[in-house]
Amino acid sequence: MDTQTNHSASAETPPTLPKEVEAPISWRKIVAQYRQPCLKKSVWQIINTGIPYIGLWALMYFTMTVSWVLTIALALLAGLFLVRVFIIFHDCGHGSYFRSKKANNIVGFISGLLTLTPYRHWRWQHAVHHGSSGNLDQRGIGDVWTMTVKEYLAAPRRERFFYRLTRNPFVLFGLIPLGLFIFYQRVAYANASKLDKRSVWAMNATILVYAIAMSSLFGFWNYLLIQLTVTAVASTLGVWLFYVQHQFEDTYWRSGEEWDYTHSAMKGSSFYKLPKILQWFSGNIGYHHIHHLSSRIPNYSLERCHNAEPFFQQVPELTLFSSLKSLKLRLWDEDSQKLVGYKHLKTMQLKKAA
Repeated sequence: MDTQTNHSASAETPPTLPKEVEAPISWRKIVAQYRQPCLKKSVWQIINTGIPYIGLWALMYFTMTVSWVLTIALALLAGLFLVRVFIIFHDCGHGSYFRSKKANNIVGFISGLLTLTPYRHWRWQHAVHHGSSGNLDQRGIGDVWTMTVKEYLAAPRRERFFYRLTRNPFVLFGLIPLGLFIFYQRVAYANASKLDKRSVWAMNATILVYAIAMSSLFGFWNYLLIQLTVTAVASTLGVWLFYVQHQFEDTYWRSGEEWDYTHSAMKGSSFYKLPKILQWFSGNIGYHHIHHLSSRIPNYSLERCHNAEPFFQQVPELTLFSSLKSLKLRLWDEDSQKLVGYKHLKTMQLKKAA
């Protein structure tokens, strides 16, 4: 559990940085102005997210006897709102949504129920991600597994096949997201603390009670179909957002002492410039570089912080169109310091042959 403590600490208290990467005005002083949650904004966000989400479930109940096409259409919309519910859950896990730790834990648990995610256990996993993002020596928890070119070439055939399978877009964004929230989140990590493991069991029991209650209201098969549709939409969008925020051509990976907190946030976390409606549904998480500079900034303050200092705007910018290139990127090439596709391996072989 020493690893957990170290990762969590590094996510909140980054090391002293070399002068050459400091902004003209210390970025710490700037982000500190946006770290305080606003109770009114947090409550309003819960209202404008929670009420429509509950309302859509009510509408789905009444439309089941009218048209299943309409019901599924409403379920797709509910999936978008569930992404926003997850952002609230996410902020609570960082302790950034309310000043009160108790309030964060309560809202985090409730939103965790809706997103089928154990709050405390996920909070630990995600703290590890923030403390190790972009660090080649600390991959494996809370991230999308990424092999280097050298690791891939040295790996046995079975491991390479499995890696190719899991990085296939159909699997990565079709099968894995639903499996992640339906099955994977039901099991605790072996190296998680006892309290984190208990949080998984507690959430599993709560989900069971919730599913029984909803099945008695909707009918088991009706509830199952709607819940799977809503979860599939939200989980696929969520995994895609998380993926493109770190998996782009000029992202950042380093080993050992070469790894740097600020470079990891500014070079290894993208600015995903989304249309306003998608920015709203995704809770401004596209300003991911700001979030990695300081995870204590509430989602509704990320954009203002981004606009506060030109230093923050010198980051890789992705659009919906340009982010599609990430689908072809698979491996980290330590020589070119870029994320590359499998075609890069053929290019390497041709150069060696020449």
